Formats: sequence, C-alpha cells, structure tokens
Amino acid sequence: MTIIDSAEVSALTLGSKLPLLVHAAKPYMTLAEWIRHNRDAVEFYLSLHGGILFRGFDLADPKAFERVVDSVSNEALDYVYRSTPRTALGNKIFTATEYPPKQKIPLHNESAYQRDWPMRLLFYCVQPAAQGGETVIADMIKVTARIDPKIREAFVAKSVMYVRNYGSGLDLSWQTVFQTKNKAEIEQYCRSHEIPFEWKPDNCLRTGQVCHVMARHPETGDYLWFNQAHLFHISSLEPKPRAALLAVFRQEDLPRNAYYGDGSPLEEEMLEHIREAFRSETISFPWQAGDVLLVDNMLVAHGRNSFQGPRKVLVAMTDSYSTYCNRLKSSFRLAS
Repeated sequence: MTIIDSAEVSALTLGSKLPLLVHAAKPYMTLAEWIRHNRDAVEFYLSLHGGILFRGFDLADPKAFERVVDSVSNEALDYVYRSTPRTALGNKIFTATEYPPKQKIPLHNESAYQRDWPMRLLFYCVQPAAQGGETVIADMIKVTARIDPKIREAFVAKSVMYVRNYGSGLDLSWQTVFQTKNKAEIEQYCRSHEIPFEWKPDNCLRTGQVCHVMARHPETGDYLWFNQAHLFHISSLEPKPRAALLAVFRQEDLPRNAYYGDGSPLEEEMLEHIREAFRSETISFPWQAGDVLLVDNMLVAHGRNSFQGPRKVLVAMTDSYSTYCNRLKSSFRLAS
C-alpha cells in the first residue's frame, strides 16, 4: 500500500492490477480537489492499470461528480450518434444505459462502433442495487491476447460494417440517436462522419458505416481489439428475441446488425469466440455509494450485471480520441 496526499493506494483485489483502489484516509476529503492536487499520479496510474476506483471521498451529490469530471478533463463529451438509451442530466452527465434490470450488458468499449470515441469514462455510484448491478470491467490487453490471431487477422483484413435501421419502434429512433428532428442536420452529420445513409418509406432511416477492428492506443502504443461486432450482431441476442426479430425482418432490415466491411456475413462461431475472450477476463466488484470509477476506454472494457432493486449509476465521457491524439502531437512538437 502507498500513501499519496492522505489517500491509500492499493490493489482492490490481491493479485489483480485492475482496478487500482484509491481510498480516502479522511472522509471529508473531496475527490475533485484530490485529483487536481495529484493529477500526475492519476495520469501515471491510469496508464499503468487502466482503471482507478476512488472510494471513501466526500462525494455528496451529482454536482460533486461534475466537479470530479472537470478535474479529470476540460473536455466532457456529449452523447451523439447514440447506441443505447440514457437520460441526460445536464452538463454532459448521463445515466448509465437504461436497459431492464434483468438484462446483462456484455463487456464492450464505449462508442467502439464509431471512428471517434471517448478516451476516458467516469462512473459514479449514487445508489448500488440491493443485489447485483456491478459494473464489470476487463483488461483489453488480456482480451486481445485471448482472441485467436487467425480471427483477428480475418477481421482486420475486411473491417466491420455496422448497419442500423431506425423507425421500427424496437430500437432507438433516429431522433434520439442523432439528438435532432431535423433531417438536414442528420444528413450533414452523416456526410461529415462518412456514414452512408438512406431515407426509407414511413420516415425510416438506414445507415451503414465501415469501421476499424483494432486500434492503437495513442499513448501506450498497445494494439487492441476495439469494435462492437459481437454486440451489434444479431447473434448477441437470446434465442427467443432473435427468432422473433428474424420472423418479422429481413437480415438487412434488422434494427441493428454487423457484417464484414465488404457486406459479407460474420461467422457466428468467431463472434462467440470473441465473447468468450471477454467473459474469461471479467472482473467484478460490488459498488459502494459514492464510488467513482475512472477507466481508460481503450485499455478497459465495461459492462453491467443484472440486478434487483433500485440502482443509480451516472456516467461521463471525456477526451475524444481525435482531440487526444492531436493534443499528444502538439505536445510532441513543443517538446521537440
């Protein structure tokens, strides 16, 4: 155990580097102040461990969480081109994904279905569930190593295409996904982000974008599995809802699905192998009220266990990948 500015730093679980636990030695310490005073240490530990769990700090309400987000980064991000239902609480703070309590959320990296994504995520536990509801995490270096190199090569050779159909009423509407009712604004967004789109009858919209399979971390240099093919593909659903959807929709008209970049179908056995790689590296710990989990979104995947009873976890996203890379390049030029 190490003491830094009256906080105890240690492994949360013996033998595991993820997450690192930073526990306030004095309960009246505010987390935002501690991070500001120890920013270099936070940066160092985050790059080394991928995730930091802050516990025991004075974090009375969501406003205090906003201050924590500001202490971590001056680039809090909005949630546009959405994939899951969330409620915006103001100042770019959101509820965690609002899927039914019985439903597990598989491990994934936030916005890995896009070409730009947040580098950091912060989770704030306002109220832990009476049972379950853990925000599970996984080390992406280990997940990547578990995926068969032949499967990695097959995916990288073709890339991944995400196809989404909005308007069926079974998934997010295009108004929610793009956060606007103005079709011209959506068309402009799609063109600027190289997302092919097509307006369909009955006010429906189809998009399909080809994206990366793996990505290199701009700071650590790690080459990581970074996509959501295993999450978007129809095989991610349980047998009954999957059969119900396929009874109504053609494959190309499903609310969401994933293909190889050339439009050919993904092999389900490969996707199951990938899911097993994630499952094998799952790390779970019980939330405590007032906990804040800071993760590097490329180094660490996250998900959610099913739960019983009320549960409230808030989320903030910071530092877009493109901005982060540009900032690193600028720092390098200045140093040179």
